[in-house]
Amino acid sequence: MTLDERAVLGEDGRIAQRLEHWEHRPQQLEMAEAVRRAIDEKGHLVVEAGTGVGKSFAYLVPAILAAHDSRGHERGEGESKRRRIVVSTQTISLQEQLIEKDVPFLNAILPVEFSAVLVKGRSNYLSLRRAAGAGERARSLFDESDPVEQLGRIREWSGRTSDGSRSDLEFQPLPTVWDEVRSEHGNCLGRKCPTYDDCFYYAARRRVWNADLLVVNHALFFSDLALRREGAQVLPDYDVVVLDEAHTVEAVAGDHMGLAVSSGQIDYLLGKLYNDRTQKGLLVHHQLGELQSLVDRIRFASDAFFADVRDWRDRHARSNGRVRAPLEGVENPVSPPLRRLAGEIVEFAESIEKDEQRIELVAAAERCIGTSVALDDWLGQRRADSVYWVEPGGRGGRQTKLVCSPIDVGPILREELFDAVPTVVLTSATLAVGRRDFGFVQGRLGLSNTETLQLGSPFDYREQARLVVDDEMPDPTENPLVYESAVQDRLRRIVEATDDGVFVLFTSYRMMKNCADRMLPWFTERKRPLFVQGGDLPRSLMLERFKKSAGGVLFGTDSFWQGVDVPGDALRTVVITKLPFSVPDHPLLEARLDAIRRGGGNPFMEYQLPEAVIKLKQGFGRLIRTRRDTGDVFVLDPRVRTKRYGRLFLDSLPECGTGKTID
Repeated sequence: MTLDERAVLGEDGRIAQRLEHWEHRPQQLEMAEAVRRAIDEKGHLVVEAGTGVGKSFAYLVPAILAAHDSRGHERGEGESKRRRIVVSTQTISLQEQLIEKDVPFLNAILPVEFSAVLVKGRSNYLSLRRAAGAGERARSLFDESDPVEQLGRIREWSGRTSDGSRSDLEFQPLPTVWDEVRSEHGNCLGRKCPTYDDCFYYAARRRVWNADLLVVNHALFFSDLALRREGAQVLPDYDVVVLDEAHTVEAVAGDHMGLAVSSGQIDYLLGKLYNDRTQKGLLVHHQLGELQSLVDRIRFASDAFFADVRDWRDRHARSNGRVRAPLEGVENPVSPPLRRLAGEIVEFAESIEKDEQRIELVAAAERCIGTSVALDDWLGQRRADSVYWVEPGGRGGRQTKLVCSPIDVGPILREELFDAVPTVVLTSATLAVGRRDFGFVQGRLGLSNTETLQLGSPFDYREQARLVVDDEMPDPTENPLVYESAVQDRLRRIVEATDDGVFVLFTSYRMMKNCADRMLPWFTERKRPLFVQGGDLPRSLMLERFKKSAGGVLFGTDSFWQGVDVPGDALRTVVITKLPFSVPDHPLLEARLDAIRRGGGNPFMEYQLPEAVIKLKQGFGRLIRTRRDTGDVFVLDPRVRTKRYGRLFLDSLPECGTGKTID
């Protein structure tokens, strides 16, 4: 019997035979067969698959079967062709599901030999040589007992850890401590290292290079893609890549193909070399007094430089920080002495006999060079077709960050990914705008030659969900204060009508905070737990407390519109306060809209509207996560009825029950 997707995912397939309560989903099989065709025909595929389709099995099964293609051998075409597959996700939770549940299960039921590896970035691994060296220099590196104690615990753990990665460590080390012991490209002796045979990173690298299926996150995948433009790489070459949670690809790709340098980053770099307050650092260990003085001068120059940058931003107070031309009147007193410092460190390093001490110094010099080049690139605006801006960073905006990003990642992705890799599959529950229209995502990602497929959810939304559009709400664009007051009134009525959990999704942090401040006494009086994003609680911990609370209400902005999974009674109601149009106040969005306008297009129709539709679909998708979930989605923005474009939002949602008023 030929082993194909139907033989695995079909009604009487291998999964159905193994799992007693397995539910056959035609949409899943259709997606799997489309993925296999794309692999066989060396083409690209974009798939929108609604919640509950089971996307991971739909791409894992054909990918695994294709990794060692037995069908070519059966057709008499000679040896089976081995293909290497990369699966990239945005969230850690999906990575964990793939590597801990889905892949082991398929490995158990499929009669094909394949290996799968979770790929982590190099900095996640302990360097045994660096840990030993940090132990010897501990008293000159750290001025407190906690870092020294943590360093001792890490060295003790290094003798019993299975893989040497930070996730295997039973405590969270201080960033300054892990930075001294982690594996680094520029701080590696390779085969010359005395700990090479026991190296955790190289053991992981060998597993990666020998694996059939690599599971990575988008950050690592696009970091590798950016490196390939410079002739380097982190991942081995691959034949097929599946980009799950593909609605995030443009944003992540842009982040990793731009550059950023901040005042805090330079402070940290200099502090590792020499901290004038604590009299600690690498240069102190080597008793390099003159270079310590040079570090002090660079630190002073850096403070003055970033003060000048902030002054420039203050003088352009009406600006959003975008820098349209090299800054007038702002000199760069940082890069030249950084290069001088690097040269003198290297010169001293050449006099040291011990490789492990010399490489530590050389690596520090390379970081100085890299920072000076980044500053020069940003100030000189050397990257074409990019947007440059200044933004506050760190806690309370006390740092200053210089950022650059490509305006359009499409041409880069077309050249480096779609033209270079035989098969790319992009999938998500939210990629199309309206019915089967993938033009927006294809245009933004530079993907012109591809098959597309839109698959609905197997869930019965007519029975499980009700969509309520409040036609009596005022238009949010006409009088924002009146609208905000009306939102608070509706929220009170919605919350009072249910004892279960409620998600309230905002498009503005300011509006969310205003509503929370004004409504907190009301929630307190009714003993309803209120969770508000942006407080002291980390996002993940706040979500866990919401799930465990009885009748909790969560106010969230951008990150809660997607990637949040709360099945069951903990979430029975989702409230979308406003259609999620991006406000063009961010320099990158402003530049993208400007580019569309210059090309003769309509920025609203071509970018802001389709982007908002996809985000609304993400927010709507928070409600129904399983066949047993039921509940209501309230849209408090009347523009879905009053504006011509509103129909596009409604047409993009699953067909579900409807209501016209709030009970």
